[in-house]
Amino acid sequence: MLARADVTPAPPAPRLIRLPEVMSRVGLKRSAIYQRMSEGRFPKSRSLGGKCTVWVEAEIDDWVNSVAAR
Repeated sequence: MLARADVTPAPPAPRLIRLPEVMSRVGLKRSAIYQRMSEGRFPKSRSLGGKCTVWVEAEIDDWVNSVAAR
């Protein structure tokens, strides 16, 4: 079997995280997260249907880094 040097692995798929993990990462309670979302000061959640809401992990990480850089 030959290895090809010009083949690069695909980037990992974006990870979706649920509210308990978001709250743990950012140190805010549910109400504060939703308040900031409505004000445009926090990444928007995505609905996967029904009662399943998720956030894109990279967007949460970017938000944390921007707050830490202030």
